[in-house]
Amino acid sequence: MSRILTGIQATGVPHLGNILGAIEPAIRTTKDPSNEAFLFIANMHSLTAIKDPILVRENTYGVAAAWLAFGLDTDKNTFYRQSDIPEVTELMWYLNCVTPFPMLANAHSFKDKSENLSDVNAGLFTYPVLMAADILLYDAEFVPVGKDQMQHLEMTRDMAGAFHSKYQETFVLPEATFDERVMIVPGTDGRKMSKSYNNYIDIFLPEKQLKKQVMSVVTDSTPMEKPKNPDTCNVFALYQLLADDAKVAKMRKNYLGGNYGYGHAKTALFELILDRFDVQRNEYASFMNDREELDKLLLNGAEKARKVASATLTRVRAALEF
Repeated sequence: MSRILTGIQATGVPHLGNILGAIEPAIRTTKDPSNEAFLFIANMHSLTAIKDPILVRENTYGVAAAWLAFGLDTDKNTFYRQSDIPEVTELMWYLNCVTPFPMLANAHSFKDKSENLSDVNAGLFTYPVLMAADILLYDAEFVPVGKDQMQHLEMTRDMAGAFHSKYQETFVLPEATFDERVMIVPGTDGRKMSKSYNNYIDIFLPEKQLKKQVMSVVTDSTPMEKPKNPDTCNVFALYQLLADDAKVAKMRKNYLGGNYGYGHAKTALFELILDRFDVQRNEYASFMNDREELDKLLLNGAEKARKVASATLTRVRAALEF
């Protein structure tokens, strides 16, 4: 059995890009009986940027509800809140003590903001060490990453190697997995959908607000009566990620035939989102209205996770002769 670990930042409710590019593929992976998945909500990581505790709490619940709405099996898999596992910060300290300063100074997460050091907190600087602790604590064998996250996985392996060279072999060295076919979902402005660009579509919003987001998708100024190029249109790009082949073919025909406006296309996209995610929207709302159930599921997951974490720390303390 392969142990796979995935962390999900608590920086906001997962948007359409997160769902198509990460959540649905990850849940498909967890359904493989040969896999064992550890999935956690990285609410401690989010503190490097978000200082509003109520917002972090709501984001944490929103992330949990989204994964559960898409069918994550919490009996088969281990699903937990990072902050419910105090062992992770103990391991982080041990790793801090074998991690050279230049390695952290070269991390993308730090370098991207290093020109304004007054905006950089120590948490952001040591972010990769907490991430390494998140991974090594659970003997994760495989960690799905995007190419932009590959550096963090390499640093995790380097930290484990540094610990091994100074003490003894203690950790499972994780391997990165990434799929070249991972879906890149365009945002409302055509760039990659991202919270940082504020170009995302939140499928869990009430219908009126969701429609407003969909209708904000940027299009060109081709008049309604003229034919339009579907291959250069942001609306069509999103539509074809969600629709079946027959619907995509019909939409393409509408574009090329003329007398079909972008407003029509956006309305069709909005209705498709409502239809495609009807069950998940209802499940999400149900979970968000039952915080006790969310807490129960997350704490049950934390109990399972802490058994593994405790065993790992026992090995680490033995290596340190503590």
